[in-house]
Amino acid sequence: MQQVARTIVRSGLAAALSIVVVAGLGVVSAHAAEAGNGDLQVLHVRKNVYMIAGDGANIGVQIGVDGAVLVNAGTAAGTDALVAAVKKITPLPIRYIIDTDADAESVGGNANVAAAGISLFHAPLGPGASILSYDTVLARMAATRGQPDGYPDSGWPTDAYLFKRTTLYINGEPIEIYHEPAAHTDGDSVVLFRSDDVVFAGGIMDETRFPAIDLADGGSVQGEIDALNHLLELADPPTPLIFEYVGTAVIPDHGRVCDQQEVVDYRDMVVRLRDTVAYMMKQHMTLRQIEAANPAEAYPQYKSADMFIEAVYKDLSTKKPKKVKASDEG
Repeated sequence: MQQVARTIVRSGLAAALSIVVVAGLGVVSAHAAEAGNGDLQVLHVRKNVYMIAGDGANIGVQIGVDGAVLVNAGTAAGTDALVAAVKKITPLPIRYIIDTDADAESVGGNANVAAAGISLFHAPLGPGASILSYDTVLARMAATRGQPDGYPDSGWPTDAYLFKRTTLYINGEPIEIYHEPAAHTDGDSVVLFRSDDVVFAGGIMDETRFPAIDLADGGSVQGEIDALNHLLELADPPTPLIFEYVGTAVIPDHGRVCDQQEVVDYRDMVVRLRDTVAYMMKQHMTLRQIEAANPAEAYPQYKSADMFIEAVYKDLSTKKPKKVKASDEG
């Protein structure tokens, strides 16, 4: 009887949370038309933080008296529209670009967007906006020098961090940047705007597809799970005042603004599929047999299932069997 009561309470709380979150995100969507530019959609997420969608990965914009800080710079082809959209949000210059990974849709616009900004610092930094990333992002961009589709030197990060965490203090707000090793790649960062309670997940989470685990660039399924667990530590639920607060806003690589519970759901999905593939491998099933069995069938909302299953299979094939961590799924 107590179990039934607990189930009813949890169900009621979940329903109430859903109402609050949908209402909160509805307010965000209502701002979309305020600063739209071309095919880009601009959402006012919190007081000083906006999200721009429509040019590759989701782009973050934090504004204030010091200028604008961008999370990612979009594609090379979309920079004019992006810069125009930022100017509609604030007349002040772009000061910083924070790259969450080395994907072309994240860093392709670095050079042109940085050139449209003004550094907070004197030479040799500048004259354009500063670019911050984890060290391996700089290394991968620099490795393209001399290639036909290589990144121009002016688009390389001007500031690369080497440790688990680095910080900025701009526009009166602490900005925390965390390295997530061996997740989507080995150079992923998540960005937390502490005062606004908004976290940009970068390639760690994507509301439109399964995780894109790039094994060649150091990604791994366990690293992806570890990164999602860390994201959960950074994101707070709205309890107990669920009718007054919608919790931390989590911005995925693609898709709409999420809450902490949706990060839980995404993490649980990755863990379950990892464990399912591991079990099938123990039954001596080949990759093609596993794909034919369609273990991702329960998640039709996400694209690129075969690519994800293949990455999990190849990743597990190169590692010894490992016990599931108690923290993987709680």
